[in-house]
Amino acid sequence: MPIVETRYEHVILNEKEVPIIAGTNMKVIELVLEKTAYGWSAEELQFQHPYLTLGQIHSALAYYWDHKEELDRDIEQRLEFVDKLQRKEKNSPLVSRLKAKGLI
Repeated sequence: MPIVETRYEHVILNEKEVPIIAGTNMKVIELVLEKTAYGWSAEELQFQHPYLTLGQIHSALAYYWDHKEELDRDIEQRLEFVDKLQRKEKNSPLVSRLKAKGLI
């Protein structure tokens, strides 16, 4: 698997050029989304992910802030994809049966 180093000590680009935390499979974007969604500090992120060091977390967050526009676009595309899937699955047979039983 080809890996590209970045100027961020703990961030590399995987074969799809997605920034991940070196030595893990944690995407920078996943960490950022957790920070945004839950308002977690770097210390709380480390508590939630004890296999990450504070250095790795701060490096990932620094990478995000330096590449904010690009990563925010990626987040938007992911959200649009999830919305599309949810709309498509809205009429699934399971959802229909649960609605008929008054469970949702």
